Amino acid sequence: MIYSTLTESKHIESLHPKFKQLFDYVKEHDLLRQETGRITLDGDNLFINNVNPQMVSADEQVLEVHQRYLDVHIPLDKAETIGIKPLENCTDLKSEFNSEDDYALYSDKPTNYVTLQPGEFLIVYPHDAHAPIIGEGKIRKLIAKVLI
Repeated sequence: MIYSTLTESKHIESLHPKFKQLFDYVKEHDLLRQETGRITLDGDNLFINNVNPQMVSADEQVLEVHQRYLDVHIPLDKAETIGIKPLENCTDLKSEFNSEDDYALYSDKPTNYVTLQPGEFLIVYPHDAHAPIIGEGKIRKLIAKVLI
């Protein structure tokens, strides 16, 4: 897991060949005013889901994990809390891994929470179980999918 700000993204861009392309795009476009939907930057290797979901309480949200993609969570208009727990400590499988959609769900409770403000981001790896969109109201956010 990596937590940082968009202004400091240069410090982690060398960790994946697609990070610089992603962060340059996010910084150069007003994605809050753009329509929601998928933004394809490099086919299925790198794309952004620009979404506007209803946030939920921590008690309602489940942990998710991915195998093929890294998630980069970037709130655009308000704070978002994301619960986290190491996958190796998850024991309560709710939904078997769905290879087509690249996810499995766990009912375990997160061991920690990170609250992201607009201008910040959280990168989660396959070993990072995460419970996003915790809060109140609707949120505009980006979920970038970066092929491992």
